[in-house]
Amino acid sequence: MSLIAFAGRRLVGAAVLLVVLSAVVFAATAVLPGDAVSAVAGVDASAAQRAEVRAELGLDRPAAERYAHWVEDAVRGDLGHGFVGDRPVTDVLATRLPNSLLLAGLTLAVTAPLAALLGLWTGLRGGGADRFVSTAAQILAAVPEFVVAALLVAVLAVWLELLPRVSVIPLGGTPLDVPHALILPVLTLSAVGLAVATRLLRVSVADAAATPYCEAARLNGVRGIRLAVRHILPNAAGPAVHALTLTTGALVGSAVVVENVFDYPGIGRELQLAVAARDIPMVQGIATVLAGVMLVVLLTGDICARLLGAREGHGR
Repeated sequence: MSLIAFAGRRLVGAAVLLVVLSAVVFAATAVLPGDAVSAVAGVDASAAQRAEVRAELGLDRPAAERYAHWVEDAVRGDLGHGFVGDRPVTDVLATRLPNSLLLAGLTLAVTAPLAALLGLWTGLRGGGADRFVSTAAQILAAVPEFVVAALLVAVLAVWLELLPRVSVIPLGGTPLDVPHALILPVLTLSAVGLAVATRLLRVSVADAAATPYCEAARLNGVRGIRLAVRHILPNAAGPAVHALTLTTGALVGSAVVVENVFDYPGIGRELQLAVAARDIPMVQGIATVLAGVMLVVLLTGDICARLLGAREGHGR
């Protein structure tokens, strides 16, 4: 199958999956207990006032009708307005999503090279070093993100007083205006991402090192860095790309927790607030866009892995 056909099939599959995910998100928000009426009308509103607000928000209509109306508007680029504050969902995304992408980008910039080095080292050496790093990564991967964040805050913010406990961003500013506010969130996400990526990359390198192609290179006297660069890394490149894309996916879920712990002004924080307020349009829009971003990352990873695999086969 050609690369264009492969990409086309994956793109169609991603589009179908995005529609399914949007329906699942809408159904999940529809069955949650409570709604946004209390947040909009107030807890002291009368039954008549609540009914009026419910009608204004369109919550008196059947869920299927509301979802169809949302899809029709979303196709035109209109993700609607949030129930709480009447903010356009696209404006919230335009403001908060770049902050989350910045956090993810910095995290990957830290995680990717470290994971590559550790994965290569442990995958090639084996023995005690491999067991130690693999065990440490497994333990770290099992620790919840908020526990890692709490430990970092306790050491770096409370005990050593080197960093702020929360990411306080000036009104109208960006996280780049206060770079030190990014350190704790990035360290937390990097710890989680490094644990996942190192284990996946270690397996990729070990599998590549065990192939007959690499065994033949060893028999011909190829050792050390030359073996890693010329034979193992090209063979492990495709699986490594998949490992990094899976790590990125793990970071999406972790970012929602981390942004809330540090009060970081990202899209994950907005999603949590919208869920708490039962703000269906905001939840629907943010969750669908995040799913779309994740599908683009996975699709890009698949295409890159396909290209690397083709080059590997050609090189042999």
